[in-house]
Amino acid sequence: MNPILGGRPLRAAFAGTMLVAIVAATTAVLATSASAGTTLGASAAERGRYFGAAIAAGKLGDSTYVNILNREFNSVTAENEMKWDATEPSQNNFNYTNADRIVSHAQSRGMSIRGHALVWHSQQPGWAQNMSGSALRSAMVNHITQVATKYRGRIHSWDVVNEAFADGSGGGRRDSNLQRTGNDWIEVAFRTARAADPGAKLCYNDYNTDGINAKSTGIYNMVQDFKSRGVPIDCVGFQSHLTNSVSSDYQANLQRFANLGVDVQITELDISGSNQANVYSTVTRACLAVSRCNGITVWGIRDSDSWRTGQNPLLFDSSGNKKAAYTSTLNALNSTPPTNPPPSPSTSPPTPGGPVDTSAWYILVNRNSGKALDVYNFSTADGGRITQWTRGTANNQQWQFVDSGSGYYRIKSRHSGKVLDVSGFSTANGGAIVQWTDNNSNNQQWRLADSAGGYVRLISRHSNKALEVQGASTADGANIVQYDDWGGNNQQWQLVRVGSVTAAFGAAAHDVGLTAQRSIALGSLTAATSRS
Repeated sequence: MNPILGGRPLRAAFAGTMLVAIVAATTAVLATSASAGTTLGASAAERGRYFGAAIAAGKLGDSTYVNILNREFNSVTAENEMKWDATEPSQNNFNYTNADRIVSHAQSRGMSIRGHALVWHSQQPGWAQNMSGSALRSAMVNHITQVATKYRGRIHSWDVVNEAFADGSGGGRRDSNLQRTGNDWIEVAFRTARAADPGAKLCYNDYNTDGINAKSTGIYNMVQDFKSRGVPIDCVGFQSHLTNSVSSDYQANLQRFANLGVDVQITELDISGSNQANVYSTVTRACLAVSRCNGITVWGIRDSDSWRTGQNPLLFDSSGNKKAAYTSTLNALNSTPPTNPPPSPSTSPPTPGGPVDTSAWYILVNRNSGKALDVYNFSTADGGRITQWTRGTANNQQWQFVDSGSGYYRIKSRHSGKVLDVSGFSTANGGAIVQWTDNNSNNQQWRLADSAGGYVRLISRHSNKALEVQGASTADGANIVQYDDWGGNNQQWQLVRVGSVTAAFGAAAHDVGLTAQRSIALGSLTAATSRS
């Protein structure tokens, strides 16, 4: 029985009445405080998604190009710099110079990174093109291992395999030197990538799969098989190179893949033709309508940067001006309510670089996901999981900084009275963060490191690693772990001081309200006490 809602009838009725009032009032406050995003990346982030661009390292010296990139996008994909021919031009000799330029720029701006692509039948180095059989298979495994390990912890999603299915009505695999190494080559690629980078989302990526057709169904069947056998696949990329229209079942196609238990991503969007603005809007709305659609990447920034020469398929003209398609895309993003609203006027963050107020309570909001640091399932036990969850105002999302001296703090849950703790005194990347009784040990002490834009990173005194959302996930319930401090968005937190809204309702009322909101989202009131 839910201890809040169960029990004597009069108290239950009163609690129910108060719950409705609290939820309504909280919803009204959040709705009025949320403003429409003014850039693609900001608006997408408010809705729990990214809006990214494929970029070229050679254009990072172009000020117009970089200004648009930095202003508008919160995710990047390397156009060519992470492909096999670029990263391993001769066997076992790796060159990451241009890929590193893109990664460095993205990290400096707090952008997430899509890795593209570990293996593909095209753009293989000459030495690999001349291989076959077991030699090629071994080379493929080594390449995936080396590149994914190099960028481990820094990639949001990898296109592990690109364009392995044939066009036409057959729905089967494309003939290639990789396919001829054995039909299990895609499975081997995914298993190898998971071993090299357990935190990245692993995607299959392809084109001409925008609607329900033979090719997309062939991929669907592969994903369904992989999921049934435990092959590690997390997402499917839909390139979406379109002209003047989009399939009427585009959204339904995204949804059927999501129903298999994988995320979906629009990975290489560009649209030519006179109906461009309307089609961009339709595609954007389709992503927003599918809860497991992580985000959208356009393949280039300005029309002059596009591989589709002369077709002008992007959101900015060759001079960098916003086109009608830009406006329709931003309007589509802003047409749905934010799921991760910005801080309301009743809250205030600490001054960047300044000390926190140890008498205050804060909600810690992740820069990448917009979600809040959360004691999972309202646990009060030692070892209770720490996750991220859609931001609310409940006690299990409120934290107090307790001074340990020398610039370090314990971070105490208002709900349980326990503090953030590196489980088992781990010093490993991926070490779990849990709550534990406060004993002021080094694995419970954290310092604040400044990041751009009023965000901070939380660094463990014990391990010197940063608190992060595992795998740069944007999902409710994603685990919080420690990892090497590299400054990614998923390691950056905004400290939103709890303001008058919280005080007005009171701590207990917040627990009731958020419990109700979560239970509604899960489809059953009783589910609020059994998140799993």
